[in-house]
Amino acid sequence: MADIVQQRLEDRIPALEQLERVGLFTNKEVKSMLKRSTALEYKLHRTVQSKDDFITYIQYEINVLELIKNRRARIGYHFKREEIENPIIHRINHVFRRAEDVQLWLSQVAFNNKWICDFLSKVLSSMLAIHPDKPGKLLFKKNNFSFSWFSARHLFLRALRFHLESKKVFQEYFRMELMHAEKLRKQQQELEQAKIDVGEILSGKLAEVVYRDAAQQIKGAEFILSLLQIAAIFDFTKELQDTILQDLQSQYLDAAGAPELQSAKGRASDTDRREERCCDVYEEALKSLKTEAMWTCYVTFCLERYKRKTNVTQLKEKVINLERNDYSRVLRSTHDAKLLQETFYKNWLQVLLSSGNTVSATQVAIIATQRFSQSVEMWSFSLQTLVHLESAEVGHLFQEALKHPLQLIQNAAAKVVFNEPKKAHVTPLFISLHWLPVAACIKFKVLMFAYKTTTGAAPIYLNSLVQTYAPSRNLRCETPKMSNLRDYYEQALCEFGSSDEDLWMEYIKEELGSHGNPEDCEKLHWRAVKTLEGESVEHFTTKYTLLQTGHM
Repeated sequence: MADIVQQRLEDRIPALEQLERVGLFTNKEVKSMLKRSTALEYKLHRTVQSKDDFITYIQYEINVLELIKNRRARIGYHFKREEIENPIIHRINHVFRRAEDVQLWLSQVAFNNKWICDFLSKVLSSMLAIHPDKPGKLLFKKNNFSFSWFSARHLFLRALRFHLESKKVFQEYFRMELMHAEKLRKQQQELEQAKIDVGEILSGKLAEVVYRDAAQQIKGAEFILSLLQIAAIFDFTKELQDTILQDLQSQYLDAAGAPELQSAKGRASDTDRREERCCDVYEEALKSLKTEAMWTCYVTFCLERYKRKTNVTQLKEKVINLERNDYSRVLRSTHDAKLLQETFYKNWLQVLLSSGNTVSATQVAIIATQRFSQSVEMWSFSLQTLVHLESAEVGHLFQEALKHPLQLIQNAAAKVVFNEPKKAHVTPLFISLHWLPVAACIKFKVLMFAYKTTTGAAPIYLNSLVQTYAPSRNLRCETPKMSNLRDYYEQALCEFGSSDEDLWMEYIKEELGSHGNPEDCEKLHWRAVKTLEGESVEHFTTKYTLLQTGHM
């Protein structure tokens, strides 16, 4: 036993040294961890083992992982994870595998789900193989699948081999297939993968197969109602809900099942009722609280409700009616209150274009530019909309953009027209543009060249002016103001301080004069030595020494 414990302790040493080397733990803390680990290892290798020993060991290692995570976040060190965390995680999984208690297996599932998801499917499969006689519902306490959907489906099918009459397994399997279908629908909507033939999966046909199998294995209206309640969570399962309701009516329409059936119908439409109640609450709140924040919340809710209508083939007509009656009405009311934000104008135009309402889209595009007249994005989007619709108002709006005092809006309008293919309704816009002559562009380039040339030559001719400034100053002013004179010297030093030692000497002489401050000469000497370059430092030092000895 001692040899095994010693071997396991030696395996810990590289990770502990790494912790000390990177600064996550001190040497004293590492020694304390090694001492504590030795005591825990000896407990695990005793002849008589207990569940508490396993739990204590695992909890200690998990606490170490949490402490490492917190200290990484505190000092900002995010490297060496393979050398530090991975050995601890593998050690915890090794201890978990030695335990035979089902609760410890479930704890291992939770641990792997949090720290390392790659082993989760393997752990659940091993648990099914070792504990096939335990209730299947223990395996699926949490509806959280961090591994692939294929592995999850394989795991459920394997669980059904051992627990064919388990309601919990069928319910979670049914939920998993619907979640998978919802995820695929979102992927198709976001990535527009229209070429992939996944229609049956997206409509929840696999979940319907699970429902049929479950209904054959487990009888009873209560279980079927539980599946109906799960299906009602997803907004694309109307056909599946109708199928389940028809089966309930045909098989369980008795005195005991009728009330449950009515409540099931109510739950199936509960989502729509909640949305309608939310709209009523918003309408009531806006009567007394007409603020931009409240209108924004209401419009956002209506927009999310509009986007949730994913079953386009069945709900197309309803979506158009919803847009005309509800969403457009809310947007129009918010616009009338002058509280509609810029982003919602774009959403409004997109909804109108998708419904084919070109007249309203044209009006909203013009209104949006008037509401946000300083927004370049709003002008650009409105012009693109009118050009796309080939509206007769595009010319008027384009001329308004060219008359706008903001140059960015003029450029954005011209860019929209130039990027559009040359069509009949766009050609008159090109004719209305006033083109600048070539001479204007050449004149601008000449001015830029002259400016750059003069700027680059500034040190050449300014240097001679600075040299003659000091002796001519006495002719212009007998009692100079030293604060202004210091400013002049400082500005000159910024330009020529690295190469002109005479300028530093003149500045020092001014400070040594009757109007200066001789105490600042030492500071000027130190600045000059640090600023001057090459031989200028030696020349300055020589002149400064001569000045101090009175020979200059």
